[in-house]
Amino acid sequence: MTAFIQYTLQGLALGGFYALAALGLAVIFGVLGVVNFSHGACYMLGAVGAAVLLDATGLGFWWALPIMTIAMFLFGVLMERLLVQWLLRLDPLYNFLLTFGLTLLLVDLVKRKYGVSGLPYPLPSGLDGRIAVGSVSLSTYQVFAAVFSIVVCLAVWLVLTKTRVGMIVRASTEDAERSRALGINVSRWVTPVFGFGIALAGLAGVLRAPTGSVTADMGSFFIIILFAVVVIGGLGSILGAVVAGFLVGLVEAYGQGYAGRFSQVFIFMLMALVILVRPSGLFGREEAAS
Repeated sequence: MTAFIQYTLQGLALGGFYALAALGLAVIFGVLGVVNFSHGACYMLGAVGAAVLLDATGLGFWWALPIMTIAMFLFGVLMERLLVQWLLRLDPLYNFLLTFGLTLLLVDLVKRKYGVSGLPYPLPSGLDGRIAVGSVSLSTYQVFAAVFSIVVCLAVWLVLTKTRVGMIVRASTEDAERSRALGINVSRWVTPVFGFGIALAGLAGVLRAPTGSVTADMGSFFIIILFAVVVIGGLGSILGAVVAGFLVGLVEAYGQGYAGRFSQVFIFMLMALVILVRPSGLFGREEAAS
């Protein structure tokens, strides 16, 4: 039981990284119809930016959270204005290839600047210990990461469901064409929504930085898992991205605990099962699958 509780906490913390990034990916896909392959690279940039910020200015984790989130939002705005917007009216494959090429460029630039060995990033002060609950010893940072991710996802959900701006964005995400027919200027929200999605990826990267070495390749496999998350949750589904993110995190953690090297195989087995039973994903619209 002790091991199960520890694996559950690890899964929630890991799922938080997936949920935050997948939430941004789902919003971008819903509003723009863009499959943003560079999302993993933006996740990596969030972590690398936090490490560089610490090394160059001495500003630690608590400063990196807001600074890198804002910086990645601005990076997303620039990316959409300078690159993505010119291909929106073409086949979605063009933007997929664009973001794939951008990923290769960003990863190579980081490798050339900081090498391939990785940048160290310590656990933030106050979160580097452990919490003992009976016979269970839990990492303080993992507890924080799990709670923080849930709070951020809940805050985003409240904004999207309880505010007028959020309802417009959510309507545009779920059905952009119908939203336009009802008089909503979807184009007005394209740039800030893209920036918002990239900001969530960067935030997930900062949150992940203290858990291991920060490398240029850390987003390469992450984006593959992220696509599995959005497929499981349903393409363009905000709720599905969050639920599937935490679900995949739990599956991976239990797999690591009980099946070792086969842990990530279970993620794709889950994805295959969901596609067979419900091709549109757990929370996706049926027409999305057709």
